[in-house]
Amino acid sequence: MDPQINMFGSELRIQTIQQSGLTWLNIERPTTKEMNYLQEQYKFHPLDLEDCLSRIQRPKIDEYDEYVFILLHFPRFHKDTRAMLPSQVCIFVGRDYLVTIHSGELKPMTRLFRECSIDRSLCYENMKRGAGYLLYYIIDELVDYCYPILDKIGENLDEAEDRALVETSIKNVEKTLLIRRNITAFRRIIRPQIKILNSLEHKRWEFLPQNTDEDLDIYFGNIGDHLNKIWDLLEEYREDINTISDINNWLTSHHLQEIMRIMAIVAAVVSPMLIIPSIYGMNVPLPLGHSKWGFPVLVGAMVLLFVILIRFVRKRGWL
Repeated sequence: MDPQINMFGSELRIQTIQQSGLTWLNIERPTTKEMNYLQEQYKFHPLDLEDCLSRIQRPKIDEYDEYVFILLHFPRFHKDTRAMLPSQVCIFVGRDYLVTIHSGELKPMTRLFRECSIDRSLCYENMKRGAGYLLYYIIDELVDYCYPILDKIGENLDEAEDRALVETSIKNVEKTLLIRRNITAFRRIIRPQIKILNSLEHKRWEFLPQNTDEDLDIYFGNIGDHLNKIWDLLEEYREDINTISDINNWLTSHHLQEIMRIMAIVAAVVSPMLIIPSIYGMNVPLPLGHSKWGFPVLVGAMVLLFVILIRFVRKRGWL
């Protein structure tokens, strides 16, 4: 049976796919109009609908007799600021429907609905087994989307490590701090959801057909494994970026010490050439003060002291 694909009028930003008795409603950039429609048609709790309109809410699962509400966050990369930001996805799951609400910023979420609306076989395969399996499929795609982001962070870490061992500069430090910020943001996004998504493996919702529940144990367990792997990678990346930061800090400190050492040596070597003229600049009688040999003798003395100090510094290995 071919899927039925509908789009509501311009007043409502709701797209739907109907297949095998299951309806998937997708809402991008929701407004109060779409929330009012859901309230009238499905009697969702007003607080859940209010959360859908909020910019960022804490991830959670709210269970009711007729449906379950799941609010999740997934990372997205903002090209302009080069920062890792959270993007919110709200999902309502009932016996014969599934509703996804998001801002349209997550590419896999938009791509997934578009592919299902175009590819009949893909649509049938993911919707024939009920709302529970479709829920797994959507979350699994969103979780898998984290891996390319992790790979990019790993590449940036390798480059930062190579740069840290070659040269020390403000630009390198800024790039290292940017990577650290993105890793921290990624961890902040993923951490609250690990417990929530791991709990899906043991959920039993009465409004879902029992035959799908048997399959969901394994499928949602697989999502939990993927999340744990992502968290382990983030932990490794955090250790790596801490090591790179330590290298940058040590090299910067060493570079500063080298500058201070050179400046101290220069000051010590040049000091006799400054002290002697300053003494003879005083308005008091001094040896050779009025002699024609005074100036050559003083210059010679300064040069001699300069050479002696240079040899002393080089002999001690300070220069």
